Amino acid sequence: MTSSPAKKLAVLLASVVVSVACVAPAFAQSGGGGAAGDDSDAAKPVAASKATTTKAQRKAARKQARAKKNAELKNLEANGYNPSRNDPNYPTDLQNAQKKAAAAAAASQ
Repeated sequence: MTSSPAKKLAVLLASVVVSVACVAPAFAQSGGGGAAGDDSDAAKPVAASKATTTKAQRKAARKQARAKKNAELKNLEANGYNPSRNDPNYPTDLQNAQKKAAAAAAASQ
């Protein structure tokens, strides 16, 4: 199963064209003058604020999100949801647990 040099060249050329076509829109969005330049200046403070978050802040945010997710899962498990079970009624089982959890939360308030 050998391929000719012409086929190899055609495949190489096609892959280069596809990769350039995928990257070109990213370059089209950047820089430029006129009104587009004004919009990019307005977006710089947002990008700068994202860059100023420290590694510790990102880690704390991930830890907080993980704790929230785990608390929600424990609440659903307490209301009858079992994620480890291979259940053909999966969506219904989860929705029933969510309804029970919401009813319990409304009753406690």
